[in-house]
Amino acid sequence: MNVDALTRWLEAETPLRGPFVLEKFASGQSNPTYKLSSPGETYVLRRKPEGVLLKSAHAVEREFRVQRALAGSAVPVPRMHALCEDAEVIGSAFYVMDHVEGRIFFDPALPDVPKDERGAYFDAMIQTLAALHDVDLQEAGLQDYGPEGHYLARQLARWTKQYRASETGTLADMDALIAGLEAGLPEDDGQRTLVHGDYRIDNLIFAPDAPEVAAVLDWELSTTGHPLADLAALIMQWQLPPGETGRGLAGLDRAVLGLPSDEEVVARYCDLRGLGPIPDFNIYLAFAFFRMAAILQGVKKRGLDGNASNPEQAARYGSYVPMFAAKGRAALGV
Repeated sequence: MNVDALTRWLEAETPLRGPFVLEKFASGQSNPTYKLSSPGETYVLRRKPEGVLLKSAHAVEREFRVQRALAGSAVPVPRMHALCEDAEVIGSAFYVMDHVEGRIFFDPALPDVPKDERGAYFDAMIQTLAALHDVDLQEAGLQDYGPEGHYLARQLARWTKQYRASETGTLADMDALIAGLEAGLPEDDGQRTLVHGDYRIDNLIFAPDAPEVAAVLDWELSTTGHPLADLAALIMQWQLPPGETGRGLAGLDRAVLGLPSDEEVVARYCDLRGLGPIPDFNIYLAFAFFRMAAILQGVKKRGLDGNASNPEQAARYGSYVPMFAAKGRAALGV
């Protein structure tokens, strides 16, 4: 990246002043993410990857918009500083935001947290999700942030198209999952909220020393739609194998670990939002597995095309596509 060009743009368009030092984070596979340091201040820069991109993917402009709209709301987000849509500056669109100090947990079993405190961290995560879904779209200026209509049908069509565009071979489980979802989608019940699109514990920054969410990160997939898609995506993550690969909770005794069950989490969410029992939750869960498989297939394809932020990591993520397809098919029962 041309740091001199970046510095010229920032100093011309914002109050930020250099000299700047860039350090790439290992995370941020889809949109490369950097620690941007200046004397006395630290920021974060997120950019689109270079190269040919799938249409509507890597929308840093939308990330910037939604986080700026949520400033001062019950959903904590970093302070936004600047959005540059001119790809000539550093080779792609980017934005700059505050660096939020705190803790990011990549293992949802929370091994570094005392057992008697783990439930409070999960509760903070669910409270923040409920607050996100209670955002008044009109008041936040996000009423046009996503189209109206049947969210699952719209998303299924979008991600099926993205998957087919990045497909590198035939996968029977994925084909069956797509067909099963197309045949079994529930009727649109009219619920339309802000949805994050990738809500999980490692996309949250917690306060340095308390079970409080300090910032919600990675809004690339955010839109307006059905809130249960976010809840199902969270539950989906926990059904993956534990450890660095799956970052899930499958097979673990949650009661022994001081963690709530899926059923307790869903009940707590429903209580916070005043909802009754959720019908057809397995369809939302199957969709969550399907969409993640489609996303990872896109990462794999970018790696093969030489456009990935981290080619080795892209190949590793791509190898998980069959697992997500199989689990989605099992959740749907097809």
